Amino acid sequence: MAARDVLTKNQVCVLEKLEAASGPLSAYTLLDQLRERGFRAPLQVYRALDTLVKSGFVHRLESINSFVACAEPHDHSHSMTAFAICDTCGQVTEMSDHDVDHRLNEWVHSTGFAAKKAVIEFRGTCAKCRAEAA
Repeated sequence: MAARDVLTKNQVCVLEKLEAASGPLSAYTLLDQLRERGFRAPLQVYRALDTLVKSGFVHRLESINSFVACAEPHDHSHSMTAFAICDTCGQVTEMSDHDVDHRLNEWVHSTGFAAKKAVIEFRGTCAKCRAEAA
């Protein structure tokens, strides 16, 4: 993960909103929440998000087209990251495991494929929501 002190004002604003959020946020939700901080155009948010994702501060959740702040300090350039996304409450749990990453990389490389990144998203119901429904 890169150092926070190299982030621009806009990048820090976006990151702080994501860190304070109780769940994933879309770029347009971020824009709405940041209007009072001078954000006027979606491009401002998308540029900040792009850098934050590349720097490892933020993850994009492909299946719901939203973003979350990184929950764990780990090397994003080489590791597999998985997310458990609750369809009921929206809670996102980030997981990273070296052994799983290693095994998946062996499997992919055995096919001759050169992977750049791997993101796995599990969709379902978190333990809290399952307990409340019982």
